[in-house]
Amino acid sequence: MNMIATAESAAQAKALLEAGIDTLYIGDNRFGLRMPRSISKKEMEEIAGLAHAEHKKVTVAVNGLMHNEHIAQLPDYLTYLQKIGIDAVTVGDPGVIMTLKELELKLPYIYDAQTLVTSASQIRFWLKRGAAGAVAARECTFTELKDMQSKLPKPVEVQVYGPTCIHHSKRKLLTNYYQFAHINEGVGKENGLNIRETKDEGHPYPIYQDENGTHIFSSEDIALISYLPVLLEAGLDTWKLDGVLMKGQDFVNIARLYVEAKQALLAGNFEAQTFADALRKLQPQSRRLGTGFFLKRPDAVQ
Repeated sequence: MNMIATAESAAQAKALLEAGIDTLYIGDNRFGLRMPRSISKKEMEEIAGLAHAEHKKVTVAVNGLMHNEHIAQLPDYLTYLQKIGIDAVTVGDPGVIMTLKELELKLPYIYDAQTLVTSASQIRFWLKRGAAGAVAARECTFTELKDMQSKLPKPVEVQVYGPTCIHHSKRKLLTNYYQFAHINEGVGKENGLNIRETKDEGHPYPIYQDENGTHIFSSEDIALISYLPVLLEAGLDTWKLDGVLMKGQDFVNIARLYVEAKQALLAGNFEAQTFADALRKLQPQSRRLGTGFFLKRPDAVQ
């Protein structure tokens, strides 16, 4: 089992490693989408050192929407990632994969094209071209995930905790609106902005803007801690915890609970209700827990 967690800093990375996380997930906002915080090269090197000292791994997000200027900056960036011993990168743009091959870098890549990764055939295409695994679209149901993994020799990553992005625009929608409405407010994650539907005021959708544009998230966090046994039985043993909207120790506490759940599975004493209740106690009251598309029938997803 590989428990992956996002890290917002070297300090949080250290705490996550102490909690038992197997792989840290970090990135620079220039090249990676929806990071808890953009990590500098110097801090990446520090985090890599912390992880490798504990015989753990670090994956760096290079899954952004690439334009010509990004591709031009990639050789130096990817070469640096290999130099500091990063274990893998997530990639969605074929241009990044081509750059890796042209530079002959021995830097494994995990295919992550966001909502596009919905079939075993597509993943097989990239596995034949050197991918070390793939990140499944958050819209995939358990039925689809199970079928997908059964046809593949490499792991498919499944998000088991955290928010999901339901809309992304490269445009600066918040800035544009503020200029129109003559409002002078911040647009970043730290501002805690939400949008609401008129008929559903009780379910806010977090929204923020960064270098990659505007991001809108679901009104609930995915919480699949009760379903870890069925995921494991289906061969889906690569699990992602996303703390993009949660800071510091609060996220570490949830990560620790998931590690305890993994350990209980290995020991044969996992109790779904116990872990589900514990997660509810740790979850911020402002965010509901749910299962996203996981329990839906594939024909019911519209």
